[in-house]
Amino acid sequence: MQEKQTWRDILAEITQDPSERQRILATLNVKSITLSRWLSGETFPRANKLYQFLNLYPQYREQILSLLRDEKGMSEFTNPIEDDTPLNIPPEFYIELFKTRASVAENLYYWTLCNQILQNALTQLDPNRLGMSLWIARCMPPAGPSQQVRSLYESEGIGTPPWKENLEHDGMFLGAESLAGHVVTVFHYKVVNDLTAENTLVPVAYSEYEKSCAIFPILYAGRIAGVLSAASTQYNYFNAQNRLTLLQKYADLTAMLFPPEEFYEPAQIALHVMPPQKAQKPLFAHFNDLTRRMMMEASSRNQPANKNEAEQHVRAQLEEQLLHYAIEHTFPGDG
Repeated sequence: MQEKQTWRDILAEITQDPSERQRILATLNVKSITLSRWLSGETFPRANKLYQFLNLYPQYREQILSLLRDEKGMSEFTNPIEDDTPLNIPPEFYIELFKTRASVAENLYYWTLCNQILQNALTQLDPNRLGMSLWIARCMPPAGPSQQVRSLYESEGIGTPPWKENLEHDGMFLGAESLAGHVVTVFHYKVVNDLTAENTLVPVAYSEYEKSCAIFPILYAGRIAGVLSAASTQYNYFNAQNRLTLLQKYADLTAMLFPPEEFYEPAQIALHVMPPQKAQKPLFAHFNDLTRRMMMEASSRNQPANKNEAEQHVRAQLEEQLLHYAIEHTFPGDG
């Protein structure tokens, strides 16, 4: 009877290539004898070394984690990761943020401060770079016959491997089918500890790497402007109170980026179902071209439009097209 494969078998297969073996030793900063002991089962790598290895070979991540969950004594990889997250945003960060706020040009205000906040949040929430994405999804301005918010759009996103550092170009529209949409509708945060389990709602910017997520509303005076979403490669990562507390504080801080008129009353929210990402991507592939064209047309009419205004007009057009698409097509979930 053939023995069941273990994570060590995968490590042994990879390290048969001398160059890959050297790559592991250098990246994990371990000696050859240490690696040999891991392979023989004499010792087990510390959690941070193992996660560095998983980040080095993301193609084996799910297979190895599955094998680890089946291995006796490896509950560390199925239970919540130890919560050593600080409860507070560092005071010095507020000083840096307000300095930026005082000096940045108006047309760069949102992007600059948003990026500064997300970068600091990512550093605190994923200090060991296990794999996390952070997104801000904003409410689209009210439109249509009822003049209500019909969707959200992902305006800014960053990540640590296996995500790209800058996720901005992966942003799509979200609606009633999404977890972000659910949070906007109920004005309350949502946590999912295992996204691989059956779930009828999709998270923000769904990707194959996401195993858990937490989404917080961005609120001001009882109104909402969008959500701050965090997704992790680890199961149960947000089943930890410190992380949730810190995320809530970053969501509250993010609210300062939006003018009061971009916060909407509950009665103004009427989200529609948006098409899956695979249906949206062909339209977004031309987003920059459409923006440039709109700016050129405005300039030809002696009505110069800045880039932010042009992008908002293009988003409004794309939203309308996608809403019609969603009505006319029956489509499967975007898994």
